[in-house]
Amino acid sequence: MTRRLSIIVVEKDRDRALMIVDGLREAGDHQVLVIADELGLARRISESNPDLVLIDAGNPSRDAIEELTLASAPMQRPVAMFVDESDGALTQAAIEAGVSAYVVAGLSANRIKPVIDAAIARFHLMQKMRVELAETRRALEERKVIDRAKGIVMRAKGIGEDEAYALMRKAAMDQGKKLAEVAQALVTAAELLK
Repeated sequence: MTRRLSIIVVEKDRDRALMIVDGLREAGDHQVLVIADELGLARRISESNPDLVLIDAGNPSRDAIEELTLASAPMQRPVAMFVDESDGALTQAAIEAGVSAYVVAGLSANRIKPVIDAAIARFHLMQKMRVELAETRRALEERKVIDRAKGIVMRAKGIGEDEAYALMRKAAMDQGKKLAEVAQALVTAAELLK
């Protein structure tokens, strides 16, 4: 944590909240907002748009984990959650909900910085993986469309695969478009002519 972070701490107990805030202050000069009341939590977090959300959940139920993680938008920012006791199902629910760090029986001022660092690092890793997965899916879909379009050109012109690909590539270059765009136009036109 080298830069100043905007952090929301979700904690009902005043003493625990003060301990967390003290731990965060020792870790750096961060802007910290404590939310003690879960009423309107999603709205308050959204309005504040923090860099990180730290949730001290004590002994949460599955519903509480889902509510807290939905409210903190874990896909948009790192979320660290501290709980008092381990429960495999709750751990799984928290991870599936996108919690970046799930710490059992570990809430102490000296552990806050390493947990936050780990939550941020894991969040960035997961974001990178989500982007890579989306790009891979897009590339696969484009490849499927290009292959369908090649088949259409091959049948229509009575030519081989390499020639069909070269024609489509030339058309894309001539039109200043991506090959996938030309392929999609061919597939769409072929579907209209059926």
